[in-house]
Amino acid sequence: MQQDGGSGYFSQPTNTGSVFDQRQDSDEEEQIQKVRSRPTLNAYGMPKRASSSSSTGSGGGGRNSNSSANDKRQSKTEHIYATRESTDLMQKIRVCVRKRPLNKKELAKSETDIIDVGSRKRLTVNEPKVKLDLTKFTEEHKFVFDEVFESSADNEEVYKRTALPLVEYVFEGGKATCFAYGQTGSGKTYTMLDMRSGLYVLAAADMFYLLNEPEFAHLSAYVSFFEIYQGQLYDLLNRRKKLFAREDGKQRVQITGLQEYMIENVDQLLEVFEYGSNNRSTGTTGANADSSRSHAILQIVLKHKDNKKRVHGKFSFIDLAGSERGADRGETNKQTRMEGSEINKSLLALKECIRALDLGKNHLPFRQSKLTQVLKDSFMGKSRTCMIATVSPSIGSSEHTLNTLRYADRCVHNGASSVKDAVLTTWVHDFTV
Repeated sequence: MQQDGGSGYFSQPTNTGSVFDQRQDSDEEEQIQKVRSRPTLNAYGMPKRASSSSSTGSGGGGRNSNSSANDKRQSKTEHIYATRESTDLMQKIRVCVRKRPLNKKELAKSETDIIDVGSRKRLTVNEPKVKLDLTKFTEEHKFVFDEVFESSADNEEVYKRTALPLVEYVFEGGKATCFAYGQTGSGKTYTMLDMRSGLYVLAAADMFYLLNEPEFAHLSAYVSFFEIYQGQLYDLLNRRKKLFAREDGKQRVQITGLQEYMIENVDQLLEVFEYGSNNRSTGTTGANADSSRSHAILQIVLKHKDNKKRVHGKFSFIDLAGSERGADRGETNKQTRMEGSEINKSLLALKECIRALDLGKNHLPFRQSKLTQVLKDSFMGKSRTCMIATVSPSIGSSEHTLNTLRYADRCVHNGASSVKDAVLTTWVHDFTV
């Protein structure tokens, strides 16, 4: 089922520089009422930022106000560049795991938490099993990754150790990719694309702060938002217009027809994102009542103001479709089976590309899927990638959780996430299933 994003008062872009034009309405009076109720828009057709003059007035205590402002700017700068000394955050490819808390449904069923986070890099999955003689036991599966986040970690903490190091890298002229992988309902979209505290919101806030610094005054930010659904590309900011990915003469992938919009602050980004999200392909599955059936890619590109064709850096945020098997998605018709097949094909291709990158192979299998094809430029050359595997701790999701962790483990052949022959087995006769 595809949601229609046409209910808002923003529509397609024009060539005049506005982000969205007003929709035509057959009822003129109703349209006038809509216009009166809208927020004040800037030249790009987006809500204007609230004036800060009231909070930075020149009356009394000016010296203290300036000092306070300078302290805040210094603190913000230190926050952004705090990762410079952490060499473990500067790897070309980082694989992290985020354990979400038990949800209300799982708590209502009194399901057991089977994931133990032993340290910042280690976790154990306690998988319940039953022998042929009906003896119950627990098999322990131990994993090591570049970073493991406990269920108590909020998005801000995850951001500081995953996407924040990539922000500075993008301003240094690099291309960064951050994506979430896991079964439906494991927290992928919340981690990556939550409108209040998703990684893209937190990263954008820091990016716009840096854009206001004199050092980067020559740069502007542009946003695009598209999805890959059943091997086809659709522009989520242009009424799901079909797009085409082609290689140019320099073997760089160009997405023909993709709309980009210049944005000046986080509020504008949220406005654009909300519009695009309403156009994303979703469907009801056995795993989730509102499951993402596509891969969504939000890109923030830094370009030179005097030459918009000159890209300085790019940050891609990817919310992958659910990774569970077709039987678990409740796929009972041809349409959902085709969706599941295409999703799994692209996820396999993504794993192979990341693994080949880690091994330093000359040939990378980018053409195996549309997902890897459009991400080719983000992975090649001066680039860094952070993968966040999201997992459910519930006993009912043990198989999905192990599949996600094994996928993440295999993405890096000999990296910190690989632990060979580390599966330990213990016998617990009184384990309650």
